[in-house]
Amino acid sequence: MSAMFRALESPNYRLWAGGALVSNIGTWMQRVAQDWLVLTILTNHSGTAVGITTALQFLPMLLFGPYAGVLADRYRKRVILLWTQAAMGVCGLVVGLLVVTGVAQLWHVYVAAAALGLAAAMDAPARQAFVSELVGPDKLSNAVALNSASFNSARLTGPAIAGVLIAWIGTGPVFILNAASFVAVIISLLRVRTAQLEPTALVARGKHQFVDGLSYVRQRPDLVLIMAMVGMLGAFGMNFPVTNSLMATAEFGMGPEEFGALGSIMAVGTLAGALLAARRSGPRLRFLLGGALSLGAFTLVASIAPSFWIYAAVLIPVGLASITFLNSCNTTIQLSVEPQFRGRVLALYLAILQGGTAIGAPLMGWIGTEFGARWAVAAGGAVVLVTGVACVIMVSRRSPKTFREHVRGFRLRRRRTAEAS
Repeated sequence: MSAMFRALESPNYRLWAGGALVSNIGTWMQRVAQDWLVLTILTNHSGTAVGITTALQFLPMLLFGPYAGVLADRYRKRVILLWTQAAMGVCGLVVGLLVVTGVAQLWHVYVAAAALGLAAAMDAPARQAFVSELVGPDKLSNAVALNSASFNSARLTGPAIAGVLIAWIGTGPVFILNAASFVAVIISLLRVRTAQLEPTALVARGKHQFVDGLSYVRQRPDLVLIMAMVGMLGAFGMNFPVTNSLMATAEFGMGPEEFGALGSIMAVGTLAGALLAARRSGPRLRFLLGGALSLGAFTLVASIAPSFWIYAAVLIPVGLASITFLNSCNTTIQLSVEPQFRGRVLALYLAILQGGTAIGAPLMGWIGTEFGARWAVAAGGAVVLVTGVACVIMVSRRSPKTFREHVRGFRLRRRRTAEAS
């Protein structure tokens, strides 16, 4: 099998990847339907309302994500995922039924977004760490990249499908279809061959486990750099649901098909970035920093795009830059963090990333509503570019070996352990 797809040699990973792809398509369909529902049906093009909805969906990760990481280290990840995937499916079903029956109100969407965010917060650390149990350490980097490729393949098709369906049958059925898509993940989890898993040792119940995770991160300069960058880029550079919805409707006056197309066009870049990452053997500092700088630069270019289709075309390198940065962060954590801390560190990473989005989304929505969509896009791009430049300067003043040595040292220890056994 091609080196780009070597993780698919694992039967368990193939099962998981197939179910996840179906569910990811449904998730992207619902994201478009949710933004369109809030923006054009429940409000009069309120970017603030879209920002609040996005914030409510991501805020639980900031509040409860660290505890979810403790649970991921303490309990079987497969069992956690069965419960959380079912809960997220129920959230989509409830909103869909409310919309179909004509009784949906804005506060219903707010409550559902918060409930979905809570389930997702419990799900994310276990889901990220579960990958290491599906494949061996030699295929982990590839599996992480293929996970990203699956997510972005869904991003390529989901928004476009949602745009057509919204115009054809409305937003409610799209929520219901997303709820049905979670059945695929649940079936794949039930069919996983547990005897072929490579589970990490569970951490016993104890005090200060999250604090121990924080102390571990503080002792790692490479992880501190990742957390700082992720916080800034998550808050200001990755609020695409808010900025794209405002640009499509308020700036260019487009309908649901064109709005859905933006997500699919952007996914061309993110999918390309994920597949390129699958060819690499591991994370590199230059991809992390280069991804951040490119994201800021291309976002600024997008803010001055003179037409809808030029804006859409610029989203391709924006997507490529964003996934290059995020994949470098995720792979570094997966490969270099000790197994007993992996769930907690991933939870902290996701809490900062999605918590930053929750904080930044209302602000970006307010800027777009008060000053115009272009100003919201430009403000986000400027902050990301300044952050990237500042981190390049900081890293250049220190030895970059610190970042690489942790990853290489961890690989060396794993290789020695394998040879000894």
